[in-house]
Amino acid sequence: MVSSTATKRERFDPSSPLINDLVREFGENVTTSAAVCERHGTDESFHLPHSPDAVVFVTSTEQVSQAVRLCGKYQAPVIAYGTGTSLEGHVAALYGGVCIDLSQMQTVLEVNQEDLDCTVQAGVTRKQLNEYLRDTGLFFPVDPGADASIGGMASTRASGTTAVRYGTMRETVMSLKVVLSDGRVIQTARRSRKSAAGYDLTRLFVGSEGTLGIITEVTLRLFGIPEAIASAVCSFPTIEDAVNSVIVSIQSGLPVARIELLDDITMGGINNFSNTNYPVADTLFYEFHGSEAGVEEQSRQAQDIADEFGASNFQWETLPEDRNRLWQARHDALYAMNALRPGAKPMVTDVCVPISRLAECIRETKRDIDGSSVVAPVAGHVGDGNFHVAYLIDPDDDEEIKEASDMHDRLVMRALAMGGTCTGEHGIGYGKIDFLNEELGEGVSVMRDIKKALDPDNIMNPGKIVRM
Repeated sequence: MVSSTATKRERFDPSSPLINDLVREFGENVTTSAAVCERHGTDESFHLPHSPDAVVFVTSTEQVSQAVRLCGKYQAPVIAYGTGTSLEGHVAALYGGVCIDLSQMQTVLEVNQEDLDCTVQAGVTRKQLNEYLRDTGLFFPVDPGADASIGGMASTRASGTTAVRYGTMRETVMSLKVVLSDGRVIQTARRSRKSAAGYDLTRLFVGSEGTLGIITEVTLRLFGIPEAIASAVCSFPTIEDAVNSVIVSIQSGLPVARIELLDDITMGGINNFSNTNYPVADTLFYEFHGSEAGVEEQSRQAQDIADEFGASNFQWETLPEDRNRLWQARHDALYAMNALRPGAKPMVTDVCVPISRLAECIRETKRDIDGSSVVAPVAGHVGDGNFHVAYLIDPDDDEEIKEASDMHDRLVMRALAMGGTCTGEHGIGYGKIDFLNEELGEGVSVMRDIKKALDPDNIMNPGKIVRM
């Protein structure tokens, strides 16, 4: 895994001209407090945090533009911050500089019910948006688990449990408002559902992790709340049986909304953490959306397929409170994993492979884990071939860190050898920057050229995705 190194770029102390200019412009919305800066240089990943020199709290695109212009004047690095839930060191200020906190940009600007879309400021979180939409009959489906900001989700091309049915941020983002490195503000597209007008700038910035510009507004596709929803959980004799049932379900065209895998170690942790009593076995969580008749038929087909692979202990839920309880257990999986080894630090990673190679990839990964001394639960959004491993390690044990890091590297290279990717949804940050080169080769050079064109002074979240 990649470790950051000391940098030689100029740091900006509280008396520097940059900080003075920022204070003149933004007043009390600028801070150099060590505690605040430390928090803004830390995400939920295992990677080392790095604090910015200052944090600016903004409430509008115009303020973001002005802050970026001032940073550009002094060639100061600029790092955007939403909720800090990223997992590959995305918000670490590797070269110091200024963190622009967008968490106060929480206005839902427009909802177009007839067109099934909305426009929000970047700091709006997914739960906040769905609460706002509750009485419209619409919802925003992308669910990465954390209550992440919409801007951050767009920046990291987030997905999650519902991607198998509704797609990722790549499919749901229609247009963006972006502040470029020179302070210019652009709109990447209009609200029409299709366009052949020039380069697809929206897709360029979705997943760019703040390295090309700062997303300040997002226009999103919305979906009608389904007439009927059914959720289920069932256990399998082996993890391979569970994965093979997923493969058959997907290849059969079953329109599953969510299909999640949790291994036996994770299920034991969930029982302890969430006070549930699920069998401690390799387990699938399902959800189906549609009409009453459609959901009933899909549920029956899913259970028939699972039965072929030895599934047992099927538990179906249709009442909202029961479904919420079931899925809350799934969303608490990371916390449940952490609780398996108090004091440990989770080294969390993800890969994604073609669905036909999923069983093989998970089987080899579990074999590697079983041959080590590290506890490493496995969970995943297996409907699209994406799964996660959390290596629970003692952060003060160098040998254990190396053992887990070596397993992590083998996992990524295994996925790449199977035609997969080094990350299905976490992104690159600085944690997987070397693996991106392994995955795309000369394609990274093209990314570097794009970065140079849009950010010639390399001030936008430097050290992430590509090395300059």
